[in-house]
Parts: sequence; C-alpha cells; structure tokens
Amino acid sequence: MSSITNSKSVKLKEPRKKITWREIKQQKVLLLWSAVIVVYGVIFYYLPLGGWIMAFQNYKPKDGLLHSQIVGLAKFKQLFSDDTFLLVIRNTLAMGVLNLIVTFVMAIVFAILLNEVKSRGGKKVVQTISYLPHFLSWIIVTGILHDALSGTGIINELLVNLGFIDQPINFFAHTKFFWPIVAFANVWKETGWNAIIYLAAITAIDPSLYEAASIDGAGRWAKIRNITLPGIKSTIVILLLMNVGNVLNAGFEIQYLLGNGLVQSVSQTIDIYVLKWGISQNDFAIGTAAGIFKSVVSIVLIVIANVIAKRSGEEQLF
Repeated sequence: MSSITNSKSVKLKEPRKKITWREIKQQKVLLLWSAVIVVYGVIFYYLPLGGWIMAFQNYKPKDGLLHSQIVGLAKFKQLFSDDTFLLVIRNTLAMGVLNLIVTFVMAIVFAILLNEVKSRGGKKVVQTISYLPHFLSWIIVTGILHDALSGTGIINELLVNLGFIDQPINFFAHTKFFWPIVAFANVWKETGWNAIIYLAAITAIDPSLYEAASIDGAGRWAKIRNITLPGIKSTIVILLLMNVGNVLNAGFEIQYLLGNGLVQSVSQTIDIYVLKWGISQNDFAIGTAAGIFKSVVSIVLIVIANVIAKRSGEEQLF
C-alpha cells in the first residue's frame, strides 16, 4: 500500500522566489534600458492605434478625433466598392507572394551554396559583397535599374549583340516586365542579408554528422539533402511564418520610384493608394481604413500559417 502511495505521490510546486530590492539594484541598468524600450514601444506603436478611430468617422482635421462625425463602416464600404482599390489589392498580393517566394528560396539556396565553399577567404569575400546591397537606399537601387534597363543600358546592349532581340526594349513601358523587375531587385538587394540567419543555423549543425556521412560515401548533394536541410528546417519554418504576415507589405519605394503612367495598373500598392487618396486628397479616414485592412489581413495570415504549422507538427510562433 505504501509503495502505491509513493508511486502516485504528487510533486509539490516549489514556492516562487521573491524578488528583493537587492536584486533590483543589481539589475538596475538592465531594468532601465528595458523601461526605455517599453516606453518607446508604447509611444510609437500603441498610442498611434488610437488614430484608427478615423476609419469609422467622417474625419475632418478642423474637428479632430473627438468631434468628427461617426459613420460606422461607411468608409470600408466605400473602399471595397472602389475598383481601383480592388486592383491595388491584386497588385499587392501578387508582388508580395512573388517577393516572398523568390527572396525566401534564394536566401536558403545562397546560404547552402556559400556554406559549401571550402576557401575561408573566398567565403568571406563573397559574403561581404552579398551584404552590401542591403545598405543601399531604394533611390540608388532604382537608379541602377533605370541605367541597366534603359534603351542604351547594358541589358539591352547584351540582348541586341547576342541576337535575342532586334531593337532595344523599353522595359518600363510594358506591364509584363514590372513584377519580375521588382522581384529581381528584392532578390539582389536582400538575398545576402537574409542568408545570415541560415548561415548561423548551418554552423550550429554538428560537424560529426558530415564526417559520418562522408565515411558512408555520401556526396555533397546527399549531405545537403539529409543533414543541412533537416538541420535548418526549424529556422526555415519560423522565418516563413514571420514573413507570411508581410505579404501585403509588398513595398512602397521601388513601386513608387519605378512606376509610371504606362504601368500604373500593375505598380500601385496599398501603401501608394494610402498616400494618393488618404494623404494627398486629405481623406485620412479612407487611408486609415486601408491601413486597418492591411493589418487585419496580415494578422489573419500569420494565425492561419501558425495553425497549419501546429497541425503539421512543425515549429510555431505561438
């Protein structure tokens, strides 16, 4: 009887250790910086959410938030009855998904290929060069694109000299080229930077696994498929979940700078719509409604992706 009682004994929880003033004083620098970060977050991330009330008002700057007329969901109905906004949603989703797929895959491929470089010095040089475009502003990047893709640019010269085309192409006058150009620009600018975390995850893999695979006669591709990819799988899933929420953040600068009247039907994004109709036309309510729509969709996408990952037994955000 006593053995049964002992086997089913309940493990008592240890009482939580009380925080003393001495410990607070020891950690005062950490607590001070934490307080600064919390205050910064409250001021710049949470207090501005009070402005969301504009989306439910016929907001007039002279009346302010407290005295503007409440119109309920009228601004949202106006938003979704606008064919321009529906076109903008299509453009944003298309470029967001394309950018997500291309930049995500290229960062993984680049990290794996860079890890396979045996020369330590060569790896550092390539890694450093690949980081540099991340620190360039979109103004500079779009300027480079304009020069490279212009009628007298290097791309047209190569295509003409190699016989692929008879005369130069105006890449910025055809809608079919705009999305690939945006995707290419994002890949060129961010691949090296995005690969950093994958390289860090690869270096955390036990080297003895690669040694054992070599003894078994595994080649490079077999090691990548059976060791490297499974070793960074959790990192890939977590970053994918985080990036899914940014699908509607397809960009603003590059579309605004490269866009023109000829490609306007494919270059307009939600952010440009907010600038054009919400700020330039002083209709802050419609701009706020568009911003709320983007935020809600992003949250829904993250939740759905997290649920799918949970049911698949993969890593989760929450």
